[in-house]
Amino acid sequence: MRYKGVVFLMVWVILVFSICNALADVDSERLRMRAQQLFKPIPEKMEEIPYKGVKLTKELIELGKFLYFDPRLSSSHIISCNTCHNLSLGGTDNVETSIGHAWQKGPRNAPTVFNSVFNTAQFWDGRAKDLMEQAKGPIQASVEMNNTPERVVSTLKSIPQYVDMFRKAFPTEKDPVTFDNVAKAIEAFEATLVTPNSRFDKFLKGDNKALTREELEGLQIFIDKGCASCHNGIGLGGTTYAPFGLSKKPNPDVLAGDRGRYQVTKSPSDDYLFKVPSLRNIELTYPYFHSGKVWSLEEAVAIMGDVQFGLKLTDDEIKKVTKFLKTLTGERPVITIPLLPPSTDKTPKPITESEVKKTNH
Repeated sequence: MRYKGVVFLMVWVILVFSICNALADVDSERLRMRAQQLFKPIPEKMEEIPYKGVKLTKELIELGKFLYFDPRLSSSHIISCNTCHNLSLGGTDNVETSIGHAWQKGPRNAPTVFNSVFNTAQFWDGRAKDLMEQAKGPIQASVEMNNTPERVVSTLKSIPQYVDMFRKAFPTEKDPVTFDNVAKAIEAFEATLVTPNSRFDKFLKGDNKALTREELEGLQIFIDKGCASCHNGIGLGGTTYAPFGLSKKPNPDVLAGDRGRYQVTKSPSDDYLFKVPSLRNIELTYPYFHSGKVWSLEEAVAIMGDVQFGLKLTDDEIKKVTKFLKTLTGERPVITIPLLPPSTDKTPKPITESEVKKTNH
């Protein structure tokens, strides 16, 4: 009798456990259906990416990669695109605001270059309509690369290997080494910098084992609390603008006196409006917000709940949302750093910090 009682108890426990698991699976499936209406996985094939820029060719992408890593696009010959958007990190530089020409500190935290192809516009204030226009900005900004289109073209034309690469990338053009073509090539390379196959992507595609129970609960909170109203689509952000401080103004240190898109449009309706950042690879792109003042992802989650929705998220909710956000880390592309061609006697010499000071005086 005792033996039968033990067997009955074991069967009962197994049955209850099976029922609980079945219910959990039903919950996961329902949550996945909700998530699929709000989010999309990053395409694994380049031809599936919704890209409307220049026609991508192997030669153009290769030229763009060389230019992306070449510090001679800056007047000092020190700063490249990769300096502030480091592909070995999270596509950014992991500092509060980037250090530019002559040790000047930039006004805003550098956004990640990964998955930027999915953004509606570029920069925190959306002042660049696409990646091509964005590529031109830092090269010419005095606080960043401090160069001119004319000097960039002179530099590249002085290097025979670059002239040959431009001819191959733009075979129908008589004089292909232009500043516009520099931007087109960088745009082409940056369009390939996507990070598919995150655990969240696998969950969206039907993998029941991709997310833990806590991560699923974090996703549920993320949706239920309203975060997905702005952070949605392929990039979980990057396609809309939203006021920072919808419920109440953030801490002045975090806001840093930055009025966002208003500084571009001068429209009162754009005051403190910022492009909603993508949350892809968010655990790699610290510190957070346009000011770069927040280093903890959990603190960033708490701030957003407070200033956007007026919600005091519990420690448990913050922990679970943070765990979910870390499932957005995808597979970063493996990039072979190019061996850049040498300068020649005709290549413009770098502008030093002392020369900048003399010019300013």
